[in-house]
Amino acid sequence: MARKISILIVDDEDSVRDSLYNWFIEDGFRVECAENAKKALTILESGEFDIILADIKMPGMDGLEMLRRIKSLKKDSIVIVMTAFATVDTAVKALKDGAYDYVTKPFDPDDLTHLIRNATKQISLTDENENLKKKVISLENVEDLIGGSEAMKNVLREVESVAQTNSSVIITGESGTGKELVARAIHSNSSRKYFPFVSVHCGALTESLLESELFGHEKGAFTGAMYNRKGRFEMADSGSIFLDEIATISTKMQVELLRVLESKTFTRVGGNKEISSDFRVICATNKDLKNMVEKGTFREDLYYRLNVVNIQIPPLRDRKEDIPLLVDYFIKKYCTSMNKPAVPIDQSALKRLQEFNFPGNIRELENMIERAIVVGTGKKIGLQDLPLEKTMVNNFAESLDDFERAFILQILNKYNWNISRTAKALKVDRVTLYNKIKKYDLKLAGQ
Repeated sequence: MARKISILIVDDEDSVRDSLYNWFIEDGFRVECAENAKKALTILESGEFDIILADIKMPGMDGLEMLRRIKSLKKDSIVIVMTAFATVDTAVKALKDGAYDYVTKPFDPDDLTHLIRNATKQISLTDENENLKKKVISLENVEDLIGGSEAMKNVLREVESVAQTNSSVIITGESGTGKELVARAIHSNSSRKYFPFVSVHCGALTESLLESELFGHEKGAFTGAMYNRKGRFEMADSGSIFLDEIATISTKMQVELLRVLESKTFTRVGGNKEISSDFRVICATNKDLKNMVEKGTFREDLYYRLNVVNIQIPPLRDRKEDIPLLVDYFIKKYCTSMNKPAVPIDQSALKRLQEFNFPGNIRELENMIERAIVVGTGKKIGLQDLPLEKTMVNNFAESLDDFERAFILQILNKYNWNISRTAKALKVDRVTLYNKIKKYDLKLAGQ
């Protein structure tokens, strides 16, 4: 249902105010009046009006001065000026100062009605556009950061804080924790939210493909380059670029990326024209970049350029109180997409989920719930619908491997990597020990 449009009438003549007031009230508008500009500005301080109809000639502050003050406070205000002195200069001056239009006294009812109707249409379009923007933001944030745990509350506070800046951000966390969702939440709550969010998965591309993907290329730059192509940095102009798996990029690409971040300029592959782009960079990794810097595999200057703000996403095992909320969300999501009625989860099944460590984090939980809805035939999701037993066996085997690896490495270090003494201490032969070293890719510290 459309809202009621409000009009403020500003005129020093009682007869003009009364006639316009009655006229617009009958047409269904909300109307208030002011006899001078000073009172009108006081009224505007306590409330907003969609349309302001103001006389130019008034004692004290005139209509043009009032127009300038209104536009300085709210540039999108629709102000229509009224004058009995319909000179071209007056009209041009009012329009230059931001007036929507002007009318002359005495009023032609048809002209004034037409003018107000056009202004109302503009207001309706603006309202519709704002509502659409809100819906778009809502859709972008549907899956964002579900959870009420203290760990997730901290992440939400960090997102809210950093979103208001243009600082570079590194989001760290295990695979499946939702790093890209956090990046989208930062973008969606920033001043760049109406511009592109461009995502690049660096680990999925070779060095040459990544270079072309980021910077674009000119026709003929390499075999198969049949046309000019914009790069992701160019596409992200005024918006944000998300570089996932940033730790996987080569040393050469690290140098190129540092230069682009410092200058916000680049050239396409095979081109010589310098292109500028105003983007915000958000990165994500499941690696320890600080450790990579210490080992010399990641440039220190790039690390500090990117790591202005760091947001650490907790693994699901550290926020198990969020599992019921996530389960409920995924049930609704997949039941809706499969056109099935929503089914509750059995409490025993939910309890087992909360006891599980989820090495794959939220992505693993989502896959479990999707599978349960596909294969489930009961009125509730039960233990039989969840692949927990097989997963737990695999995880147990993995944990045994981790334990064995750590134990062998400990004994190797104890005997300074003397294979004979280590094999004897472990009560295995040398061949078995060599096989274990190869299996677990064990190396002497510093190698």
